[in-house]
Amino acid sequence: MSPRREKLTSPQTRIALARGNRPAQHLLPIPEPVDTEAARRLFRVQRRTALRTVVLLSALLFGMSGAFAAAPQLSEIRWAGVPLSWLLLTVAVYPALFFLGVWHVRSAERAEDRAAAVAEEAHRDSGGGREHRGPGDGGGGGRGRHDHRGRRT
Repeated sequence: MSPRREKLTSPQTRIALARGNRPAQHLLPIPEPVDTEAARRLFRVQRRTALRTVVLLSALLFGMSGAFAAAPQLSEIRWAGVPLSWLLLTVAVYPALFFLGVWHVRSAERAEDRAAAVAEEAHRDSGGGREHRGPGDGGGGGRGRHDHRGRRT
């Protein structure tokens, strides 16, 4: 008679299996009311910004490759014994990529800030604003709420 097999699992696996397919409890509900048209407009603006970034990235990378193919003498020019084409690929590309990334993030944040300002103005014009703001409700007295960039909301 053979010994009985026993299934071994780690504690993390047991917890995951016991949890099953329950929804995540840590997710916050969507704040009400939601202006879906404003969210779509913001998404379109950010999608255009992303497309512009991808076009610039492609122009940078493919443009350098095209420049090296069109001007093979770039490989013959040397600085400190290293071909200019190698220097451009290893030294010049990374700062350009960094600045392209910074430009993209700032553009997306500016679009969010503009959308938030428009939404706040529309909310204020519709009579949704409060007359008196006391401590703890985002007014002058308490710490208030801050967004992900540390600005007061």
